[in-house]
Amino acid sequence: MSLFEKYAPLQARLDVVKKVGTDPFGVKFDDILSPTRGRIGNREIVLAGTNNYLGLTFDEDCMAAAKKAIDDHGTGTTGSRIANGTYEEHTDLEKAIADHMGMPSCIVFSTGYQTNLAAISGLAGDKDVIFMDADAHACIIDGTRLTGASTIRFRHNNPEDLDKRLRRQGEIEGGHALVVIEGMYSMFGDIAPIDEFLDVTHKHGGYLFIDEAHSYGVFGPTGCGIAEEQGVLDKVDFISSTFSKSLASIGGFCASIHPEFEITRKVMRPYMFTASPTPSNVSAARAAVDKIKSGGHLRANLKTRAFQLHKGLSELGYDLCADPSPVIAARRPNEAIAAMEWNWLLQNGVYVNLAVPPGTPQSSSLLRISLSAAHSEDDVNQIITKFKDLKEVSPNLMAEMMKSMQAAE
Repeated sequence: MSLFEKYAPLQARLDVVKKVGTDPFGVKFDDILSPTRGRIGNREIVLAGTNNYLGLTFDEDCMAAAKKAIDDHGTGTTGSRIANGTYEEHTDLEKAIADHMGMPSCIVFSTGYQTNLAAISGLAGDKDVIFMDADAHACIIDGTRLTGASTIRFRHNNPEDLDKRLRRQGEIEGGHALVVIEGMYSMFGDIAPIDEFLDVTHKHGGYLFIDEAHSYGVFGPTGCGIAEEQGVLDKVDFISSTFSKSLASIGGFCASIHPEFEITRKVMRPYMFTASPTPSNVSAARAAVDKIKSGGHLRANLKTRAFQLHKGLSELGYDLCADPSPVIAARRPNEAIAAMEWNWLLQNGVYVNLAVPPGTPQSSSLLRISLSAAHSEDDVNQIITKFKDLKEVSPNLMAEMMKSMQAAE
């Protein structure tokens, strides 16, 4: 038996998807023309699945900062933060984010995924208990696996269920409760009632950890996220985020209202044993922080485009997963239909995300759109038009797909 035999069921699923057309999990763009346009072959594509929420990947100041950092300090650090990998760029970015969040401590990491691996495993000890939202991202789940703590899941976005489970747990002898949620969830685009979660968590003496990867830069008067939007930023114990969304770079951070958070630099293995972010990535993110703080106009346009798209798709009869937000996901009947429709959209000039189990809540198959502040009203109208056309041709596409699959067998 081959070492890879255990992946046979997965390979069978992939084979079905590939029979439909382009492999949705290996799309290669031949050129990225702007925050909202790419090129595949000779076709120009509207980018509607990039998580480039503020459209800063082509911002002149962000690009100039990255280029200057390469000129000043080269292309890489070749070491971890606790070895030779701490440069002036790293500490400057940590201070800028901490100041923006109004928190005394901020630690920068090499990726957003690594951020949650490190922070959660550094915070939760053997005697602690982690309470985790049922729809938590993979990096949160994996972060809990690096700890010796017990983990309890509660119903998605349900403070009442968390309250019940914390009450049932009772006093944690020699330990504490660490509650982990997200601000805006990446698949459905639904938003957490952070204020309610705070009340429940702190009532039971626990600590609240929020992943604002998809909401930092997007929500709040100064872009600090859902916690700021709901007026409770100064009460949240820990907030993590990534640079790869609104900050238009690669990396991540965790900020805390607790100055003692700094000690975790000496215990977080993913932080201690990973090379630090490159000067160019850090400097691009640093420039983006300033853009976020003054980016009210960007957030306003993003909100307008989200309402425009949500309204347009709703009127077409699509089953949307949540209220308007920068992430808008349409449920499809099954994985095969979703893959077929994803291919049709790509062939007709619109790139969205195909999201399927196990990476989606409720085993959903989704056409997932993430909007950008760089999208115009015309861009969104074009997306709506293509979804309208898709609805009209989908039955015929399904019939053609069944014929081609039967012929292949």
